[in-house]
Amino acid sequence: MRYAMIMAGGTGTRLWPMSRASMPKQLVPFIEAEQDGGARRSLLQVAAGRLDGIVPEDKRYICTNESYRAQIRETMPAFSDAQILGEPVGRDTVNAVGFAAAVLQKLDKNAVFAVLTADQLIRPEAKFRELMDLAYKLVENDPTRLVTFSIKPTYPATGFGYVERGGRIPGFDERATFVERFVEKPSLEKAQAYVESGAFGWNSGMFVWKASTIMDCLRRYKPESYDGLMKIAGAWGTSDQQKVLNEVYPTLPKISVDYAIMEPASREQKRAAGTPSEKSAVKVCTIEADIDWLDVGSWPSYGETLEPDTDGNRVSGDAQLLRGRKNIVVNDEAGHTLALVGCENMIVVHTKEATLIMPASKAQDLKQLHEQLPDEVR
Repeated sequence: MRYAMIMAGGTGTRLWPMSRASMPKQLVPFIEAEQDGGARRSLLQVAAGRLDGIVPEDKRYICTNESYRAQIRETMPAFSDAQILGEPVGRDTVNAVGFAAAVLQKLDKNAVFAVLTADQLIRPEAKFRELMDLAYKLVENDPTRLVTFSIKPTYPATGFGYVERGGRIPGFDERATFVERFVEKPSLEKAQAYVESGAFGWNSGMFVWKASTIMDCLRRYKPESYDGLMKIAGAWGTSDQQKVLNEVYPTLPKISVDYAIMEPASREQKRAAGTPSEKSAVKVCTIEADIDWLDVGSWPSYGETLEPDTDGNRVSGDAQLLRGRKNIVVNDEAGHTLALVGCENMIVVHTKEATLIMPASKAQDLKQLHEQLPDEVR
């Protein structure tokens, strides 16, 4: 059976003040989505809607911080309490994945699930669904496959990981290949070479695999996580469920799924190639995704979701600009007008609680500023 899990545990500090501890970026309704005629929706709502026609609503799960449960239930009533996997604390992506795998394996020993994130905008959605269907078919055909999606790069980004594609997977179209290797956030020179080679894609952080295969990978590559997650699975559905989760989950080693599973699995695959052990080795695969993929993790990237005017200004909400160029202006307060005169390459974000003003070139410094803010305005 096909399932999906959306990871939605981040805080979005580089989108402050719209994204706050009490309302993280994945829950803020500031995206004009393809669904519902462009009505404003949250990144999490958009991510869930992307699964329409691929995964039934009752087979969709969200892994998030437990403190966000009430807000998700209010804005996304299709998700029952049982479909929200609430982490007592964040322990990075491998444990979010393992948490979902442990629960789904207990519910359905044949569960195949997709791992998606609530950070990206993906268009066109019809093409995404086609690629997702291909990924599910790859795993349903061979449950030892771990499938990731590599985004066809449009520029030599240094902030993303890269996936090098290997040989084609027999019986499937040319988009499906084995993985040669993973490379984490290369230098600009290397990134340029990767893009020019045509053999690399951006690591999207999206996957499809069988729950039992992932649990076996954890047992072999990260036994500390495996042992803890098995304790959680053992108590799941009993009166001790929350008690065991609260006791065990904070003790799990904090590490990403790429470092904990994908990299050692790809090394194992390379060693096994051409030997009798190949039949039992985990097979790390990728699907090249020629789609528009935007990681909405900062104000400059959010600006790309807004249509520019003739001067390159991107505006959301009530604002007036005079002789301004290439500004990002976001106003979340009704009845309040933002006015900019002679500004260029600025970011101005206003909410009822706080106002941010900074040059676009300093967007990466926002995380540092966030650390200095009093708790009550974070």
